[in-house]
Amino acid sequence: MLDEGKIKELKKFAAKIRMETIKEIGSLGIGHVGSSLSIADVLAVLYGEVMNIDPKNPRWEDRDWLILSKGHAGPALYATLALKGYFPMEELETLNRPGTNLPSHCDRNRTVGVDMTTGSLGQGASAAAGIALGLKMENKKSYVYLILGDGECNEGQVWEMALFASQFKLGNLIAFVDYNKKQLDGDTKDICDLGNLAGKFEEFGWHAQDVDGHDVEQIFLAIEKAKKHPDQPSMIVLNTIKGYGCSFAIGSHNIPVSKEQVEQAVKECEEAISSLN
Repeated sequence: MLDEGKIKELKKFAAKIRMETIKEIGSLGIGHVGSSLSIADVLAVLYGEVMNIDPKNPRWEDRDWLILSKGHAGPALYATLALKGYFPMEELETLNRPGTNLPSHCDRNRTVGVDMTTGSLGQGASAAAGIALGLKMENKKSYVYLILGDGECNEGQVWEMALFASQFKLGNLIAFVDYNKKQLDGDTKDICDLGNLAGKFEEFGWHAQDVDGHDVEQIFLAIEKAKKHPDQPSMIVLNTIKGYGCSFAIGSHNIPVSKEQVEQAVKECEEAISSLN
């Protein structure tokens, strides 16, 4: 359980992730705003409370792993890593520029703290399952946390991974779908309706839950519940809003961002943080 103080701390962390993400994208002037902001809460819970990590030793062999399969949301992960001290905050202003260590999609060879290169949708899912199997074979107690996009779940590779993970009883794999119900070309229900995502993963042999993806306490409790099923991979469907926490970005995908919009968004995040004091 989380006490009230910890809940507030995680909510503040999520707001700070959003604020730094929008500043980061704003410094470039364009980026995947909506897709990044919708995962701020789960990143806050994972990096603020759940994951066993050491920012001073990013490749620590006994760490937990985070695979952001929806790699276009990399700016949110970069903001999180910077806030945790993996690299200086100033680096966020180099997003997707020549020579940067922060490319538009995650790259483990470029960014300190990124565990897996992702961006080709579906492939991060397979990588996460392979890493989880390897850790299990080495009798390590580490967990692999996987974040998928809902549009990404149109990829057959995701479901091949789901069968594989169940077959090999990868209880050390806890996955999330950022179910913001929108993808590049429109609403997921109009492009390839996902239906009951939790039910589908249950049919594939997973332990599955539905939660409010912007409620840090619900996310934390779902992870705790998932860990009580050591012989099953777990799926936590995060019901989210694309662009959550930033009024101009609601429902957006990859959009231009003006200086004025950045200022507005930063003010909204600061107000969210202030309300928790």
